[in-house]
Amino acid sequence: MDQLFKKRNQELKEFSAWLKRHKPKEKKEVPDNIFKQCDACHESLPYFSLVENDYVCPKCGHHMKISARQRIRDLVDDGSWREYFEKDTSSNIENFPGYDQKLHKAKMTTGMNEAVIVGIGQIDSQKVVLCIMDSHFMMGSMGKVVGEKICKGVELAARKKLPLIISCTSGGARMQEGIDSLMQMAKVSSALKRFSNLGGFYITLLTHPTTGGVSASFAMLGDIIISEPNALIGFAGKRVIQDTLKQELPEGFQTAEFLLEKGFLDMIVERKDLKKVFSDLLRMHGGKL
Repeated sequence: MDQLFKKRNQELKEFSAWLKRHKPKEKKEVPDNIFKQCDACHESLPYFSLVENDYVCPKCGHHMKISARQRIRDLVDDGSWREYFEKDTSSNIENFPGYDQKLHKAKMTTGMNEAVIVGIGQIDSQKVVLCIMDSHFMMGSMGKVVGEKICKGVELAARKKLPLIISCTSGGARMQEGIDSLMQMAKVSSALKRFSNLGGFYITLLTHPTTGGVSASFAMLGDIIISEPNALIGFAGKRVIQDTLKQELPEGFQTAEFLLEKGFLDMIVERKDLKKVFSDLLRMHGGKL
C-alpha cells in the first residue's frame, strides 16, 4: 500500500510540473506601453497624454526626464537642426572593468555615441549653438569626450558668432575615467571664459537631475541660468551633506525652487514655455556676438 501511495504522489508531482511548463501565458488586459507611472505622484498616466503634455505629469506637474533628441525637437524649428561631432565616442582609457560593456549598452539603448549632442539650430528663426545632455546615457555622466564635445560646442559658437545654450542633466563626473573626467570641469569652464571675453551670450538650462561636477562648473556659469520646476540641483548628495554637517537640512533643499529663493537661479520655466523664453532672450540679446 505504501508503494502505491508513493507511486501515486510521484505521478501527481510530475503532472503538476508538466502543467506549469505547458500552462499558457495569460495575456495582459493592458499592454505595458499604454500607461506610464509618474515618478513623483505614482499615478498611472495614458502614454498619449504624456506625449501631448511634453512628458509633464498632468496630475502633479512633475517634469519627467526626456531624451536629448526629444529636447531638440521641442526647442528647435523644424528642419533647422544640424548636428556636429556626432562620431566622437568614449573608450576605456583606464581599462576600468565592465566599462566597455556599459558603453556598448548605453549606445544600443539610446542610439547615441555619448551623453551629449552638439549642433546648430534655429529657435523662432534665430540661430543658436545647442549642447544637450541626456541622462539616459550613463546618467549623463561627464567623461572626457562629453567635456571635449561641449568645449567644441563653445568654440563653434565663438567661431560662428552665435549665442550658446547648454541643457544640463548629469549624475556628475564619470568615475570610470578617473582624473580625465574631473579635468573636464576646468576645461569647459576655461572655454566658457574665453567665449565670455569675446562677448558671447550663454544660457544654461538645468533639468532633473543636475549634480556633481556639472553643477560645480559649466551648469552655473551661464549669463542667464534657467531651471525646470522641481529639478534636483546640487553637488554632493543630501545624505552626504547631512552626515558631514551633523544637522538636518531645510525643507526642499537642492530643489530648483530653493535655489531660486537663494539667488542661484534667474528663473524657473515650465517645459511648455521654454522655447518662447529662449526666443525672447535671444531676441533681446541680438542673436550674435
